[in-house]
Amino acid sequence: MQRRGLLVAAAFALFGEGGETAVSVRSVCRECDLNTRYFYESFADVDELIGAVYDDVSVQLAEAVESAMAAAGDSVPARVRASMAAVLRFTSADPRRGRLLVTDGRTNPVLAARRSATRIQLLDSVMAEDDRPHPGSDPVSARVGAAMYTGAMAELAQQWLAGTLGSDLDAVVDHALKLVLRDP
Repeated sequence: MQRRGLLVAAAFALFGEGGETAVSVRSVCRECDLNTRYFYESFADVDELIGAVYDDVSVQLAEAVESAMAAAGDSVPARVRASMAAVLRFTSADPRRGRLLVTDGRTNPVLAARRSATRIQLLDSVMAEDDRPHPGSDPVSARVGAAMYTGAMAELAQQWLAGTLGSDLDAVVDHALKLVLRDP
């Protein structure tokens, strides 16, 4: 299991710096100083490894968001704000994360499939969160709202990482929060 972790860490470093073309069996093994035999003990191919890297970083993001929301308490606006800030902070704190989860995650087939599955999980967690303040609310309306929120967060992260929103994370989150919490 320790070797698998070394391979994942090496692939993360290589992918984060050079994209998918930088990740090969040889480059990953060279990066972590392991024989290729150990690669094939853990992964069938590079795609499986890239998927494992995505899963690892995705779990880290989920933990960061959950921690931020827990620290925010029970206030819905505070929890939404905390989750937005956590996503933007996490993906930009290490540009390799943003590249993996957001930027290249849209174009690489392995990452796109993982990203789609993650979006479904995020939508389900937003739905669960939505049940907190509005038990018994219209399920279709709640699902539409959750879908729009998750899509908007994906685009917000993309724009944040591209630098088109400025450099003040708090201002970006404040503006986004106002839009999300608007009453119809």
